[in-house]
This record gives sequence, C-alpha cells and structure tokens, in this order.
Amino acid sequence: MATTADIRTGLIIKLDNSLYSVVEFGQNKTARAAAKVWAKLKGVDNTRSIEHTWNSGDTIYPVRIEKKPFQFLYKDESGYNFMDNETFEQIVMEEHTIDAPQFLKDGQEVMVQINTETDQYMAVELPDKIVALVTYSEPGVKGDTATRTLKPATIETGATVMVPLFVDEGELIRVNTKTGEYIERVK
Repeated sequence: MATTADIRTGLIIKLDNSLYSVVEFGQNKTARAAAKVWAKLKGVDNTRSIEHTWNSGDTIYPVRIEKKPFQFLYKDESGYNFMDNETFEQIVMEEHTIDAPQFLKDGQEVMVQINTETDQYMAVELPDKIVALVTYSEPGVKGDTATRTLKPATIETGATVMVPLFVDEGELIRVNTKTGEYIERVK
C-alpha cells in the first residue's frame, strides 16, 4: 500500500471513486500539529480540479498506468481518433482527455495512458516539443527590435503562438506544447 510519502507529480490516484492526476503537491509542517500533505488534483475520468489534504503517512490508492504510442489520425464529431501503432486498433478520445489538442497534427505520434486494471484509455500526452509550419504571420517592422517584441503567428494546426518579429510565413518553428510558447526557428 502506498502512503502520502509516495505522492509525486503525474501520479494518478483513486479518490472518492474517481481518478485524479497529481498536478502539484507539498507539505505543511507546524510546531504543534502533525504534518499535512496537500495536492492539487486534476480529474482524469471527469473534468473536475480539486485540492485535497491528508495527514502525513495516510494511505493513498495509486492506479497503475501504462503508456503506449498511438498515432493521431483525424478529428470528427465523435472526437479525436487515434490508432495503436502495434495492433492498428482505432480509438476515439474526448477533447478534455488531451493535454494540448490545439497542437495535434495529422500523423503525429502521441502517448496514450491506459489504466492497467480496467484497460480503459484515460489520457493523451503530446510530445513536450513539436515542429510546426507558420501558415500566417504579419510582417515584422524593421528596426523594432530593441526589446523582445512578439507578434501572433498561426501555425499549421490552427493554434496561435506568440513569436519574435523575425519569424515569417513558411518557416518551421519549435513550440513547447505544455506552455504554448515559441522556442526557436528550425533550419
């Protein structure tokens, strides 16, 4: 059995008959009372986000998950369609189960989290960084580079990313999918 000492970011736990992913956690220690462990939790099988506090040493119930590579195929009215790279089985996932759906490209490889107890597909993780083509961007003004000035640019997935003035249409850029920030130009 696991205790609060085993809590870490990304751990999926069962709490009140629902599954939650640990987003952030910490400890509160006071001189007179026992230490407490708190965590910000994001619902895996629901759309709720909650905070929960345990006494230090309390039992928690982690869920064992497995990650498998899948390929993004397309989006339709039923949801986002993915294909298992090994068995070619296709699954449909809802938008709230995907960590950054605005950065999904056709044919992109992602990791799907599977609950090993129930064989239920739980969440979709994109790679930390993707390379995308800039499809639309206003031209930068020459000489306006004294500060780190940014402008909006639309990439091939339809998402808008703030980029430096020197980035033009037709260029490849690297984007952080967790924060949505521009990283660099790709040559």
